[in-house]
Amino acid sequence: MKQRVEISEVGPRDGLQNERRIVSVEDKLHFIALLARAGFGEIEATSFVSPKWVPQLADAEEVLPRAIAAHPSTLFSVLVPNEKGLERALACGARKVSVFTAASEGFTRKNINATIAESIERFVPVVRRAHEAGVSVRGYVSCVVECPYDGPIAPKMVRTACEMLAGIGVDELDLGDTIGVASPDEIARVIEECASVRPVHELVLHLHDTHGRAVDCARRALELGMRRFDGSAAGIGGCPYAPGSRGNVATEALVDLCESVGYSTSIDRNALGEAARFITGALAAP
Repeated sequence: MKQRVEISEVGPRDGLQNERRIVSVEDKLHFIALLARAGFGEIEATSFVSPKWVPQLADAEEVLPRAIAAHPSTLFSVLVPNEKGLERALACGARKVSVFTAASEGFTRKNINATIAESIERFVPVVRRAHEAGVSVRGYVSCVVECPYDGPIAPKMVRTACEMLAGIGVDELDLGDTIGVASPDEIARVIEECASVRPVHELVLHLHDTHGRAVDCARRALELGMRRFDGSAAGIGGCPYAPGSRGNVATEALVDLCESVGYSTSIDRNALGEAARFITGALAAP
């Protein structure tokens, strides 16, 4: 049997969060339905951050419960910044939440107005309460290669952030090249450094494709044993706190890469293409 690669679809959250044109609840739910039909086991549906900061996702309380009701076999993850966000997510039936820090002090301050250490301390009760509710927790680490404010990031700084998240009990670690500047060699150094915190096949890689190297980085990660990736249909998305971050790696490109080198993703490529066409049309994107 082919070895399996897990791809989480993050388009409904990370893909849409930076788009200025507000997508309607019905269009978001249709996008999610198309992704669920494509066979994704996990879809990042929305974010419970303040609508003031991310107006695109102000409808989280409506989107998440309806998505769960319509697709009970799909795991929908959501981003939460603090205990208040967790309370909102739990009230909507969330079964997986994500917290987020960075390997860069500059980015963490811009993103959540805290130092790295303060962000980790803020997440301690979030992780504890999530686990008490039977909810799993992902820990995002942004800027694993370079920061738009602090410049290049040493791999040991990424490892330190991962160790801090692991120390408070997060269930998985997701490494993000937030501004999409990584080369395959740089990604390899980060993965090798973080393998001391969690086995490589348990780590998740979240790539942006600003300079067109994301697929090459994913290929190197596969060679090193990584088996979990994030992707965004049609490559939509970016980070509002990372100038120059032009979009996530397209999920279609990840599926093509994995299957071209002999791995199974269990994703229906035609259904994924339909989802990508729908959401780019909803955004009036080229």
